[in-house]
Amino acid sequence: MTSRSKEKVAAAFKKLFRSSEKRDNDGAGPSGSPSRRGLFRRHRDGVTPVETAASLPASPTGNSHSKKKAGAATDVRERAAAVRTRRLMKELKEIQRSQENRPDPIFTVELVNDNLFEWHVRLHQIDPESDLAADLRELSISNILLHLIFPENFPFAPPFMRVIEPRIEKGFVMEGGAICMELLTPRGWASAYTVEAIVMQFAASVVKGQGRVARTPPRSSREFTKRRAEEAFRSLVKTHDKYGWVTPALSDG
Repeated sequence: MTSRSKEKVAAAFKKLFRSSEKRDNDGAGPSGSPSRRGLFRRHRDGVTPVETAASLPASPTGNSHSKKKAGAATDVRERAAAVRTRRLMKELKEIQRSQENRPDPIFTVELVNDNLFEWHVRLHQIDPESDLAADLRELSISNILLHLIFPENFPFAPPFMRVIEPRIEKGFVMEGGAICMELLTPRGWASAYTVEAIVMQFAASVVKGQGRVARTPPRSSREFTKRRAEEAFRSLVKTHDKYGWVTPALSDG
């Protein structure tokens, strides 16, 4: 190889060496930290972006916010449960005191399976001149059994109430024993209403609606169940939300 050829080869190696150094320097930012190009180059060399992200401290902001929201929701539920419990305990004591002081109470209350939020109410007295009262005497039925379930947000929402026995026709009593009364709906309810007010309103309404004890058994067991009552009541609420508390035309259903 001639000396001129040797010089050309040496010059080519120097140029190649300078290009390699330049690429290595481009991988670092001014402060020595990896630049974007440097990170991608490291990725090609086997260091993934996941490793880079994992080396950074995680921000606690999201987790802290979620915990605060969960804690606030729990506090609200606990306060609502306390309000419901205090209110029902107070009403139950007042009703029991009234029952003890009267030899012939208008109605009596029993807890279902010792559950404060589920009551059986036995209505012993209605208008003695009504046809319904005559039916009860004729059939030797001593009372009308009502079932009340108090929701979590009681007294700010109404209880669900239905007739269990006897099976009553008309009298604003619907399928499954559901009861058509405005004060039992979200729009008609007020937190000041008491269980006594609800029962007394029912006693008046069932007579006003010309309720009678059904003499024929239901066509199927499904007609007089809690589930059927809930379905009928939901349909009732939708109807009255649309038309108000008036009777819609038959053509409108």
